[in-house]
Amino acid sequence: MSLEREAIRILRANDRGGFTIPTAGLYPFQWLWDAGFSALGWMKFDEARAWQEFERLFEGQWANGMLPHIVFHRPEATYFPGPDRWGTRHTPPTSGITQPPVVASFVRMMLEQAEDQTLAQTKARALYPKILAYHRWFKRERDPANTGLTNTFHPWETGADNSPAWDEALARVPVDPTLPPYTRRDTSHVDPSQRPHQAEYDRYLSLLEVYKRCDYDQLRLHRECPFRVVSLIIDCVLHRANRDLAWLSARFGFGDETEIAGWLEASQGAIEALWDEEAGLYYNYDRVQDAPIRVGTSASFLPLYAGTSSPQRAHRLVRTLESWAEQVRYLVPSTDPGHPSYEPQRYWRGPVWAIMNYLIAQGFAEYGYPEAAERIHQDTLKLAELSGFSEYYHPTTGAGLGGGEFSWTAAMALWWEVSPWAH
Repeated sequence: MSLEREAIRILRANDRGGFTIPTAGLYPFQWLWDAGFSALGWMKFDEARAWQEFERLFEGQWANGMLPHIVFHRPEATYFPGPDRWGTRHTPPTSGITQPPVVASFVRMMLEQAEDQTLAQTKARALYPKILAYHRWFKRERDPANTGLTNTFHPWETGADNSPAWDEALARVPVDPTLPPYTRRDTSHVDPSQRPHQAEYDRYLSLLEVYKRCDYDQLRLHRECPFRVVSLIIDCVLHRANRDLAWLSARFGFGDETEIAGWLEASQGAIEALWDEEAGLYYNYDRVQDAPIRVGTSASFLPLYAGTSSPQRAHRLVRTLESWAEQVRYLVPSTDPGHPSYEPQRYWRGPVWAIMNYLIAQGFAEYGYPEAAERIHQDTLKLAELSGFSEYYHPTTGAGLGGGEFSWTAAMALWWEVSPWAH
């Protein structure tokens, strides 16, 4: 079976009536940034279904504009923590944190490449006010001091849950002595050697209790949450999404470009302040310690996707990527393979992720490095050919890791194969 046919089969198998689960069992609900990548995949063979992915996602949007990272459209027993543990009192039930805000950028990509322009324009226009409300929430409640960078209060929000970048900040989170007992479900689906450690999970759930005690009040979390970091994934994806939101505003005549331009002006310089000249990388930032987190990760390349980087820094990033490539077979490992915390098969501590590869490659292509972009593209396709559409891959052996028949990996094969560089 061709990669394209298999990818289509997986998306159809993971369709739950207008929303796509990442994979059966392990992740049986709708996740925010997974939905965005899945929509790109659907766009290649069923445009109406692609737009429906976002419509179902926004069923979970809160009144304050926040878009949660999970929408629990219907009960499933195979995942923890479920809606009861979150206790968000939303209908449909949702989690209480967000995830990288890819929606505006992907809506623009889909609109630009749609064959059915009438449908695309109708759907994108209807989604625009909801996306704007989401971005205003980020600015108002995650960057109230207008630093240009957002505070992130939980590793799960970053998308890169157990990245070594969060080790120190997470270790400072006290385990809640009243933490209700729980049974993890993930390690019944996936080898524990490929998943976060139990000590990390205790702290993830302790942070959830902090959220609940604050009644999900973001301004209280700025004061009371023990985990406060700047995530390159969140801030670079948001900067790019704000650029694309301004484009959508102008395209449809909504007139919000000036407001969005203010956000972009603040985040442009703030992201660039995360650059480390000696390392040739951008670093995440620990807001509690007020210091950079000196761990190279795949997110370190995302200022190219954001479009904030200078040509000189882009050139340094190419050199850094080349040094990583000398240490692994497949790009891009999620952690610098020369770092002591690098673990090539454990979740976000080393494996290759197709979706990160797409964002990174797009950045390199737009900065005039098509060879680097195409190397990443070809490595991603080789991994799918070698090990199927896995959640993530071993950067040396190419073995498939995590969940199998994974929607966003399949979606990337469809979208990226046909249209290597969106715009």
